[in-house]
Amino acid sequence: MAKLDKNRKLKQKLTDKYRLVILNEDTFQERFSLKLSRLNVFVFGGLFSIVLIVLTTFLIAFTSLREYIPGYSSTKLKTDAKNLLFKVDTLQRKLNRLENYALAIRPVLTGDIKAEKIDSILELSRDTAFNDSRLLASKEDSLFREEIERESRFGLSDGALERAKTVFFSPLTGTISQNYNIDDKHFAVDIVAQTGTPVKAVADGRVVMSEWTAETGYVIIIQHPGQYISVYKHNGTLLKEQGAFVKSGEVIATVGSTGELTTGPHLHFELWHDAHPVNPTNYIDFQ
Repeated sequence: MAKLDKNRKLKQKLTDKYRLVILNEDTFQERFSLKLSRLNVFVFGGLFSIVLIVLTTFLIAFTSLREYIPGYSSTKLKTDAKNLLFKVDTLQRKLNRLENYALAIRPVLTGDIKAEKIDSILELSRDTAFNDSRLLASKEDSLFREEIERESRFGLSDGALERAKTVFFSPLTGTISQNYNIDDKHFAVDIVAQTGTPVKAVADGRVVMSEWTAETGYVIIIQHPGQYISVYKHNGTLLKEQGAFVKSGEVIATVGSTGELTTGPHLHFELWHDAHPVNPTNYIDFQ
């Protein structure tokens, strides 16, 4: 019974009405009044707290105000970070491909031309980002009709057409001391010149190797459109770094006598097509 009376008193306290009156201090005129109970105060206070929490959560979750809270980052910063991550991944893949290409083309320097290595060079040269023939694809497509008409008009063979549209600049003017000889595995022409004479690029292209080797001294290799590679050995100095673009006739090195396999100042020049050595004198006039 006592417990029941206690519950009734508590209920009565919660439901008892109180009047909140706001008066004018000077005239005691009533300005505002409001009937309240303890229960109403608790209910309205709870609802106000819930609404305030919901609004605060909404502002933090869906507006830029959360950027001012420690631990939160802006959406733009996250987007930029994601884009940079994609770019770094792309550049890393390109770097790996270029490193593999440089390793595969080393047989050109050492004279090791085993079939499997030649095939690897050919495959990498087709896949590498330095394959300029793909860059020229749009131009070739635009001239497709003209080439077909020219072939039917003049009746040139495929080899003659390739030779007709491939023009190489002489890397050096001088006397040839040793010619191209496939039987002796001398896949180059040796051109005698004075030390310091400029060595020029035979065509537009990109430097895929520019470094020192013990046997051939300072060596520079350039990848050209149409699956051509030009090699310049025994240089005195190198003026272009790996990855640089060069124009036809641009100076890339100077004549020297570096390396163990040299007998005096000269340029050892090789020309490769489709990963196979070709006779440079069939393409270039060195006189």
